[in-house]
Amino acid sequence: MPRTIVLAYSGGLDTSIIVPWLRENYDARVICVAADIGQDREELRGVREKAIASGAEECYIEDLREEFVRDFIFPTLRAGAVYNRKYLLGTAMARPLIAKRQVEIARRVGADALAHGCTGKGNDQVRFEMTFATLAPDLPVIAPWREWDIRSREDAIDYAASRGIPIAATKEKIYSRDANLWHLSHEGGNLEDPNSAPKPDMFMLTTEPAQAPDTPEDVVIGFERGTPTTVNGKALGPVALVAELNAIAGRHGVGRIDLVEDRMVGMKSRGVYETPGGTLLYAAHSELEQLVLDRRALSAKDLLAPRYADLVYEGRWWTTEREAYDAFVNVTQQRVTGTVTLRLYKGSVNVVGRESVHALYDERFVTFGEDDVYEQSDAAGFIRLFALPSRVRAIKDQELAAAHSSGNGTSPVTASAASLPDAEPSPAGELAGV
Repeated sequence: MPRTIVLAYSGGLDTSIIVPWLRENYDARVICVAADIGQDREELRGVREKAIASGAEECYIEDLREEFVRDFIFPTLRAGAVYNRKYLLGTAMARPLIAKRQVEIARRVGADALAHGCTGKGNDQVRFEMTFATLAPDLPVIAPWREWDIRSREDAIDYAASRGIPIAATKEKIYSRDANLWHLSHEGGNLEDPNSAPKPDMFMLTTEPAQAPDTPEDVVIGFERGTPTTVNGKALGPVALVAELNAIAGRHGVGRIDLVEDRMVGMKSRGVYETPGGTLLYAAHSELEQLVLDRRALSAKDLLAPRYADLVYEGRWWTTEREAYDAFVNVTQQRVTGTVTLRLYKGSVNVVGRESVHALYDERFVTFGEDDVYEQSDAAGFIRLFALPSRVRAIKDQELAAAHSSGNGTSPVTASAASLPDAEPSPAGELAGV
């Protein structure tokens, strides 16, 4: 039996009841680790006192905001990773960081077990335990939701009440939320019906679009090598930059995502996410890449992006695969420097300007006027070579059609060739001249 258990602690419903449950069932001292990753400051108010009142020996509150944005959010943004076409991975990115700090503290206090409050149906159990497996393979993991006889949030609320543990969740208002600097997620309640619209009072970071300002607002985001560095010309650190964009986008109702997503355990779930600043950053970063990267580089990056998203979603952060992807992304970002102007209006985001010293767009080359780089007559040879496979196939079909027409029947190939638009017989030497 473990003597010291380090628990990832939020002060929410699940972890609040886990502290006494661990003490009752393992007779061990419990050390809590709470991470400040930019959630509402009210969520952290009194967390240490609450943990200790619940039976924890100590509760460490770790400020991880800078590391979260710099080492997790920005690399994922630079990769262009989006899961299930919509999700900007706010919860998924945070879990490997929290788990890493939990392991570090477990080593410091000499713990012989780790614990988390993730349910057996969710993704977070995988994300935490993937990190544990990499950074602390010697420490056993306790996951109470996979062991106890509590089967629902209603049961959990009853358990808390029976032990006098104060909680914010109620049976009437039972949304499960996860908040950090990047986003706020909502699950449960009426959202479990995918055909039920979110209730207006559920949203906390974004204004109802219909009630947003009647005047559009432009915001200019500056990047250096793919990393955002300025807002409206003002240089900001990572945490301040995301917070500033959250405020700007939030007041215009930008950043709401309603998604039926594919969980790792095989089921679909419905979640509503508010990611105001992140929505602006993804829009601006993508547009700047479109300006400075060539077609083949963009195509390669678009192939990598969903794989990076899967990696983050599945908690495979501490892997060679992620390091290799980052190496590729870092090369593509060397010239992603410049500014993008976005116009925000009642929930919408539109790009209205982009500028970079590395822009591959050059008016001299796209104009119909004279230039020293592009000879329009060269296009004829290019098109002839570009169309070569099509021409060769058409010529072969015509030759086969001619051969069959001189015989006693036709073939599907003949019929196909005969139906080709504008097909003309080719001279005998045509193949040599293509």
